[in-house]
Amino acid sequence: MKTSQEWYDGIKNDKEKLDNWLKNQYHGEVTAAERIRELILCYTPEHNADNWRNVVEQIAAEEEVHAEWVGDLLRARGIEPTKLVKSERYWDNTVKQITDWETGCAVAAHAEKMRLDRIEVICADPDTDDDIREVFAKILPQEQFHESAFRQFSSDEAMAKTLEGHLAGLNELGLKP
Repeated sequence: MKTSQEWYDGIKNDKEKLDNWLKNQYHGEVTAAERIRELILCYTPEHNADNWRNVVEQIAAEEEVHAEWVGDLLRARGIEPTKLVKSERYWDNTVKQITDWETGCAVAAHAEKMRLDRIEVICADPDTDDDIREVFAKILPQEQFHESAFRQFSSDEAMAKTLEGHLAGLNELGLKP
């Protein structure tokens, strides 16, 4: 089990590992928008429904922009971005916990926090390649907003209810909580 910093230290100087992570990040950004629309927006929140749904749709649209930015980064590095066909180790442990708006937002908040931890490490690391830092520095404030919004749209009960799946997903990825 590794912290986000330990994980990054293990890939940042290995071109193949870093490229593979960037490919997976592209895949993750593309599928994040799809998951948000399929697993969260299919439910109606109890309060402020139109406002909250609009914010979540904004988040999905921003995830699509993140996919474009990471796709452009990959192309600049000579890699054609593509949605991957692969095992979804994290998501296989979490999406089954979504039963309503609050649990959907809780699962998303946990996932965004995991992603946010990694992005903060990447942006803060002095050894990060400039092109990678530039892209993730643009993504960082939006991911901070996403995590905060999903957490706000959830509840303490839903966050606790979905924590076990999140921890199992982290375990599958070899990450410490």
